[in-house]
Amino acid sequence: MLDLVVRNAVLPDGREGMTIGCEKGRIVTLSRDVVAEAERVIDAQACLVSPPFVDAHFHMDSALTYGRPRVNRSGTLLEGIALWGELKPSLTHDEICERALELCRWAVARGTLAIRSHVDVCDPSLRAVKALLEVRELVKREIDLQLVAFPQDGFLRSPVAETTLPAALELGVDVVGGIPHFERTMAEGAASVERLCRIAADRGLLVDMHCDESDDPLSRQVEVLARETIRHRLQGRVVGSHLTAMHSMDNYYVSKLIPLMHEAEMTAIANPLINITLQGRHDTYPKRRGMTRVKELLEAGVNVACGHDCVMDPWYPLGSHDMLDVAHMGLHVGQMTGSLEMRKMFDCVTVNAARALHLDGYGLEPGCWADMVLLQAHSAVDAIRLRPARLAVIRRGRVIAETPRAVPTVHLAGKTAAVTFHVKKALSPSGEINATSPGPI
Repeated sequence: MLDLVVRNAVLPDGREGMTIGCEKGRIVTLSRDVVAEAERVIDAQACLVSPPFVDAHFHMDSALTYGRPRVNRSGTLLEGIALWGELKPSLTHDEICERALELCRWAVARGTLAIRSHVDVCDPSLRAVKALLEVRELVKREIDLQLVAFPQDGFLRSPVAETTLPAALELGVDVVGGIPHFERTMAEGAASVERLCRIAADRGLLVDMHCDESDDPLSRQVEVLARETIRHRLQGRVVGSHLTAMHSMDNYYVSKLIPLMHEAEMTAIANPLINITLQGRHDTYPKRRGMTRVKELLEAGVNVACGHDCVMDPWYPLGSHDMLDVAHMGLHVGQMTGSLEMRKMFDCVTVNAARALHLDGYGLEPGCWADMVLLQAHSAVDAIRLRPARLAVIRRGRVIAETPRAVPTVHLAGKTAAVTFHVKKALSPSGEINATSPGPI
């Protein structure tokens, strides 16, 4: 007798009719069409079962503060930073906790069970750090919350960050962060990268830096980050987030930069929703998209993940913390509409992001944690297309969120029919019409 069995599941790699057996919080069996008894059995009815979504880049301390102290009128990164600077002194420990917990509820409802959140350390009291450490403890049964010590005002530019960042690490923050492009000069930006990588190496920690979040094609901080990664033997432990300047760099320089990133075994994190909102604000036309070169990085073998970055805060007025929204926007902006490319974008919000966070026991294989999401979709690409209901969200073999199936009924042209948003006939790769596609879900 197992704790949980999910049967008749489709997996992201295309395997159909799979049965997933879970016991004591782990997946213990994964096979096709096997009958197993359990305390609870879920019939997936040929729907997609995925490992949970992973948000590789987020700011939980600022989430759900949209309009405070006022709306970002210019829509720029720099005005957002200024607004956050005005808001910070008025925040309280309890208020930060309440907003963060509400955001965590949204995340679980969307099937996101791992989040890496940057937390501002440029506050002498470390109020946000202490609040999110408390939240991390409160939600640990449901969410893997990883915290990055993020010097929002610049590690060298801030009058306190050189003291408060190490203090945050002492309190238990997981990852060393940075924002070199916000330092006063390019040279100080490079110096901050060098200092922060040394701190990480000395403490045996991971690194995740906001890097080259700019439209400046001459911004070179990711090059410095790759160099310091190799110099401090941090290969496989370093993330460059945003990297939007790569959208504006010339191809010759990028042909050198991407192999350097690959040599450093870096992860690149794109934030499609926010990158295309904040970047190109100084352009008239042609207007740059601003998202980093996701397709080229993936083709070069660099691990690429995606983050939601913001939800209703000084930088972004929208969002419900749905990582499928992120993947959907990413494939459009990156012109990744080939079938394999769309599948890779699904990986950017699941397995690639889990690799960036060094998550233990992540995946859908025996021995992995029994963490998964049942979606009202036929495949990974179908899930991106529809952004469907999360019928069940499972953590350690326990269902922690459920959503009813949604099948609207439409009265049209004298007939009543259920709408599943799936065509009845599908084209084969040769272009010929083949068998009927899967039925209602």
